[in-house]
Amino acid sequence: MVVPPWLSVPPPGYGGLETVVAGLVDALVARGHAVTLFGAGQDHGTAGDFVSTVPDLQYGRLGEVLPELAHVARVNHLIDPADFDVVHDHTTAGPLVAGRRAVPTVATVHGNPVGEYGAVLSDTDRGVGLVAISHAQRRLNPRLPWVGTVHNAMDTAGIPHKNRPSGGPVLWLARFSPDKGPDIAIRACRAAGLPMVLAGKCNEPAERRYYEQVIRPMLDEDVTVVLDADREAALRLLVEARCLIMPIQWEEPFGMVMLEAMATGTPVVALGRGAVPELVRPGVTGLICSTPDELPSALRAAGRLDPAACVAHVAENFSTERTAAGYEAVYRRFTAGAAHPARAREPVRVALR
Repeated sequence: MVVPPWLSVPPPGYGGLETVVAGLVDALVARGHAVTLFGAGQDHGTAGDFVSTVPDLQYGRLGEVLPELAHVARVNHLIDPADFDVVHDHTTAGPLVAGRRAVPTVATVHGNPVGEYGAVLSDTDRGVGLVAISHAQRRLNPRLPWVGTVHNAMDTAGIPHKNRPSGGPVLWLARFSPDKGPDIAIRACRAAGLPMVLAGKCNEPAERRYYEQVIRPMLDEDVTVVLDADREAALRLLVEARCLIMPIQWEEPFGMVMLEAMATGTPVVALGRGAVPELVRPGVTGLICSTPDELPSALRAAGRLDPAACVAHVAENFSTERTAAGYEAVYRRFTAGAAHPARAREPVRVALR
């Protein structure tokens, strides 16, 4: 299992990819598989073995190309076909260079497979199979070499949840970006006459700039701001919330925060873009709107939805066991028909520092 070198697995706060991988590794180990996680830094919190390619997490260099390329190159040198049956890659660069491995690789696509990312994926090596995280994501670029679609999952063990609807504020929980629609969320809550909490990731330059220039001038006493909440704080906010608002302005390929909300018993009010219709059951675990004008009435109505139905929906449809089983099927199907690389390379010893 190969993750990018930016964050630990699981992450202490924001990090949907790392949260998903942590649950997947644990579920695969529980199903009897030997899993080695290749990442960065010194620590991890999974049931698998851990191999680090660099002593320090590379989050401070997020956005640069070389840290991930160097990480993937080191991983390639460390993968011996005598030790592994399949490589599961979650990096951006991995699909381009995975053909140099003498082990079949499946790669999960975590972003939207269009634009520059689509160009990278279109050049995927012939020995790599791509896995989508939603049907909506796959439809955006159906010509890519997809070998399966497996929804993300959430480990709900130890997750707090409420037993009755909350009278708390509406919660927006995302990174500060126009794609996530925090400005639309503020206007919708004001139109509904409901207080709200903006809990945003705001530690990258573009996020800080957007917050200062667009969001801060919109704030008033009806909006409480929480910046860069850790996981414990985020879960507490979710439990206390009346509902989660997701006024997304892009084709969200999944949206882990929706699972997290429903797992705590909090319904979701969202615009119906991307994977939203695959995750939310309208009228049961949330409400899906066609336009921003529909959001205020949906926010008021969400307070009548049953928290138990939200919790059960995640447990039944997005468990780590179900996702692990889905990936097992992909691994077996792909490795049975995978073409062998044109040449196998001798393992090379590399310095990890």
